[in-house]
Amino acid sequence: MTYGQQPGGPQHPGGPQYPGGYTPPKPMSPEDQRLWATLTHIGGIFFNFVAPLVAYLVLRDRGGFIREHTRAALNFHITMAIAYVVSGILTIVLIGLFLLPAIAIVTIVFGILAAVAANSGQFYRYPLTIEFIKQ
Repeated sequence: MTYGQQPGGPQHPGGPQYPGGYTPPKPMSPEDQRLWATLTHIGGIFFNFVAPLVAYLVLRDRGGFIREHTRAALNFHITMAIAYVVSGILTIVLIGLFLLPAIAIVTIVFGILAAVAANSGQFYRYPLTIEFIKQ
């Protein structure tokens, strides 16, 4: 048996392969996926891209709903982190002083809208987002 083959099971040439003895995580219930998606969006408001990054890495294999919400939140908060850095640099010419509060308001408003959509079981697409992480 080679590395990555699962003992006793069929091999999937194009699918994920795990080391021997590893079992992939079990899918979450729809209610748990909604809860964690909501918490991911709220966590992004308080901890910028760190909370969505941790959620994406830990929960992405637990269901399609949670994967899409953590991916969308991570992309949005990485985009907002870049906007904060650019605005911080632009404070030298005073434009950044106006942009920093605007970025904070955009982050809070869109984060709340995404959390409400996730809690009601709907997908949400953040506006103004650069797609760093694709499907």
